[in-house]
Amino acid sequence: MLKDNLMSVQDNIKQAAMRSGRELSDITLIAVSKTKPVEMIKEIYDLGVRDFGENKVQELVAKYDQLPGDIKWHLIGHLQTNKVKYIVDKVYMIHSVDSLKLAREISREAVKRGITVNILIEVNVAGEESKYGISPDELEETVRQVAELPGIIIRGLMTVAPYVVDSEENRPIFVKMKQFVVDIIQKNIDNVCMDCLSMGMSGDYTVAVEEGATYIRVGTSIFGERNYK
Repeated sequence: MLKDNLMSVQDNIKQAAMRSGRELSDITLIAVSKTKPVEMIKEIYDLGVRDFGENKVQELVAKYDQLPGDIKWHLIGHLQTNKVKYIVDKVYMIHSVDSLKLAREISREAVKRGITVNILIEVNVAGEESKYGISPDELEETVRQVAELPGIIIRGLMTVAPYVVDSEENRPIFVKMKQFVVDIIQKNIDNVCMDCLSMGMSGDYTVAVEEGATYIRVGTSIFGERNYK
């Protein structure tokens, strides 16, 4: 089942890339493994996937030592400042930096360990009260402030689009996100790379690919429904 699911997702990504004239090599699939056991992650790993995403710090930490060391772990869920110290040296990238306060804590822990942490600034494009993220109005100022902090590099932006039945409804959100990336690149801010755009999940990842996502975060379509028991 897992192999078939993965192949289906990979084929959909390939087709979406072709439709939009993009190189497949520019798009990375993050297999979102939250609530899933190590055995299932290992199965996907054995099929060639190296990027995995977790929402919770404690779950990422628990799985980290049980799985191969060449996995790139992505923290994609909301991160509390008091949890930064547990994962800052374990993750390849933190996608969900949603405040200057959080960025300062990541910077502090990174400097303490002598490392540089890849981060994405999370943007709440749709303005949903239930979602975290910087408002578009505050984005440029936040990027400028975070970019001055040592021990971190802003690699791009991330958004969690609204849950929709028809993925086309999220296309305008993804278009806006891509434009934010373009706008920030034109500002030439030091310590800001903007080569990463993390958007699109199981319900809308093909549309996200068509609109410029470089990271898509797919869980259910690979691993099946989540078990929250």
